Amino acid sequence: MVGLKIEMGFMGVFSWIVIGLIAGWLAAKVTDAPRGLLRNLAVGLVGAILGGFLAQKLEIQVTPGFWGELITAIAGSVIFLLIWQAIQRLR
Repeated sequence: MVGLKIEMGFMGVFSWIVIGLIAGWLAAKVTDAPRGLLRNLAVGLVGAILGGFLAQKLEIQVTPGFWGELITAIAGSVIFLLIWQAIQRLR
């Protein structure tokens, strides 16, 4: 990845963790999935990535800043958990 430079300070990492925790917790409440601090964090972070990817591919404009990132992460987390639950039911 030539030319790609990611700079993330403490507040950047901290905000990703906070957004991940909130998004994971809310997604678990919506989908009635098992909860736990680390599980919520993991689901929220994966959901943020999935939500951002889908928003970009579907050309959905999200409000910039904390609230836009939180909404995107929640939507992605819910989608991720619904897919995960569907896969678990197939087993």
